[in-house]
Amino acid sequence: MTLFPGLLLEQCSYKDQFDNLEKHTQWGIDVLEKYVKFVKERTEIELSYAKQLRNLSKKYQPKKNSKEEEEYRYTSTRAFLATLNEMNDYAGQHEVISENMTSLITGELTRYVQELKQERKSHFHDGRKAQQHIETCWKQLEASKRRFERDCKEADRAQQYFEKMDADINVTKADVEKARQQAQLRHQMAEDSKAEYSSTLQKFNSEQHDHYYTHIPNIFQKIQEMEERRIVRIGESMKTFAEVDRQVIPIIGKCLDEITKAAESIDHKNDSQLVIEAFKSGFEPPGDIEFEDFTQPMKRTVSESSLSNSRGDGKSEPKFGGKSKGKLWPFIKKNKLSLKLGAGPEDFSNLPPEQRRKKLQQKVDELNKDIQKEMDQRDALTKMKDVYIKNPQMGDAASVDHRLAELGQNIEKLRIEVQKFEGWLAEVEGRLPMRTEQARRQSGLYEAQNTSAVNSCAQDRESPDGSYTEEQSQETEMKVPATDFDDEFDDEEPLPTIGTCKALYTFEGQNEGTISVAEGEMLYVIEEDKGDGWTRIRRNEDEEGYVPTSYVEVYLDKNAKGAMTYI
Repeated sequence: MTLFPGLLLEQCSYKDQFDNLEKHTQWGIDVLEKYVKFVKERTEIELSYAKQLRNLSKKYQPKKNSKEEEEYRYTSTRAFLATLNEMNDYAGQHEVISENMTSLITGELTRYVQELKQERKSHFHDGRKAQQHIETCWKQLEASKRRFERDCKEADRAQQYFEKMDADINVTKADVEKARQQAQLRHQMAEDSKAEYSSTLQKFNSEQHDHYYTHIPNIFQKIQEMEERRIVRIGESMKTFAEVDRQVIPIIGKCLDEITKAAESIDHKNDSQLVIEAFKSGFEPPGDIEFEDFTQPMKRTVSESSLSNSRGDGKSEPKFGGKSKGKLWPFIKKNKLSLKLGAGPEDFSNLPPEQRRKKLQQKVDELNKDIQKEMDQRDALTKMKDVYIKNPQMGDAASVDHRLAELGQNIEKLRIEVQKFEGWLAEVEGRLPMRTEQARRQSGLYEAQNTSAVNSCAQDRESPDGSYTEEQSQETEMKVPATDFDDEFDDEEPLPTIGTCKALYTFEGQNEGTISVAEGEMLYVIEEDKGDGWTRIRRNEDEEGYVPTSYVEVYLDKNAKGAMTYI
């Protein structure tokens, strides 16, 4: 069904209707270009959104070999990591949307707009050509009509002149004949113009009929079809626009389902248990606090006697030997600084039992991995050596002997280290009895950086009753010669006691600056914990050092505490 040809109501309105169609089709192309621009901006937004999502996911991803990786053992943080990964996939779907819209809509419509412009230009060129042709025919008809009208008027005047001359008796016969011939000539010219005008009129009518009923309707029909194709095409593009989004909805739904699944996998009980396993110390809760009777005055001598008796009842521990307590103070302060900086004994004896067990187990696992790595290298070199032996042209078999020897030595050293740490681990777990003083001295060979020679000598010469012999004191003086720096502390007054403490657990003070205590032993407190986890205590005038604050229960004297704050 043709609609645009119906616009040809009359000749005078043809040009106006043609101009209206030209404006309308141009508006249609503008609408199509506007839609293409809209889709293009949508694709840019999708790309920008996907990029921002990927950057966001990357920003919160845990960094490799960092403390954050340890945090992802909890179910809540693992769920968060899963969310980050799904958001990365979610961003990928928005990139798919952008790519599909660019290829299926923007690219296709851009090409179609160019084709549409060319087709429209061709149709309206044909229309203008037809219009010019009919206008030319019309001008020819008008010219023929005016010529016929002129010739008719000339013939009529010539006939009137001939009749006038013929009626005049004074006119010669020759003049009358000449007027008659002139009238006949004009009549002939009028007849020729009439015939020409009639032919031109018939031709114009035919051309006009073809113009209004054939040529122009055909052009309008093509323009209508072009416009309808444009409308259909933009409708199909809108459907594609929606379908591109709909295609990724299932995948986006899966991403959201995975995020929901990760959220549902969070187990608060499990996370709490991990925290307990990570930080539990293995200590038993402290017992009831004994009643202190202040009705009876305490004498300092009695208190010192009770502390001495308590020490005598406990297990004999190695003492922190030296020329005098004053000379040891510089080394104590130096060691305390090293403890603050994170240095500790190789067997992690400064940690609570459970934490120590975990550290030892971790060290054993690391050493076993190193052993396996060295063994794999040794096996590979052994196979290479066999190949060289069988095929000397490939290499010298003796060239790998040195490396094999190094690997063997490394494996042996690592195995010794594993045995050492497994022994400490077994001690913590209760699989082996507590090490004797001799075993500690042997293990001290592996802890040369943490155990001083002074302590080793002191342990070798300890008498059964827990005291040191004169030989020990003399050797100690040889190991730690007196210097001017040490002498500065000879005259210093010892720190006053600010309270007492009770050892909750046995602590082996093998590091310089520490002191060994037995469980239940009563001692004096001369310096409270400064926030680094160590308390300074004194057993007698010659023995003092640091112990972990968590290993003792401190009873501070209020008056002495004030004095300590002042110091």
